[in-house]
Amino acid sequence: MAERVAEVNVVIEEKGWLKELASPEDFATAVIRTAWQEAAKNGAKIPDEGYAEIGLFLVNDAEIKELNREYRKIDKPTNVLSFPAMEDDILIVGDMPFLAGDIIVALETTRKEAEENRQSLADHFAHLLVHGCLHLAGYDHEDDDEAEIMESLETQILAGMGIKNPYAE
Repeated sequence: MAERVAEVNVVIEEKGWLKELASPEDFATAVIRTAWQEAAKNGAKIPDEGYAEIGLFLVNDAEIKELNREYRKIDKPTNVLSFPAMEDDILIVGDMPFLAGDIIVALETTRKEAEENRQSLADHFAHLLVHGCLHLAGYDHEDDDEAEIMESLETQILAGMGIKNPYAE
């Protein structure tokens, strides 16, 4: 089996991210690539060959609120949204990328949650990136069994990065 590689395209729409983190593009790319590879090792339904393209948009609360309202019918900001582009029958031809989807993360909500959880912004941001990436890899948390599987994998990936379990009380 070939190593599953994720090509991450980062768009920083909220410039506050640049003030909060030294190099958000490099940090996010490393986290997403790690999460993607771990998802592949743990049975995610992603192609065996080629590489995945993942879009990451770093936005503010106003932008994510608009997306949340439009796509989820929830009229408030959220921390992270994922938009998987995956279909059941995936055909990879030659060097063609597998379009995994997009992850959108809002700065203000992420910062507020990090403060409430008494963790660094970087650690909470990493958790949201892993969470979003796992959604793109086909994981979900619609029921208790799915949530347990997804949270367990999130915790495992984050532990490998030296980040404590975000679900621990």
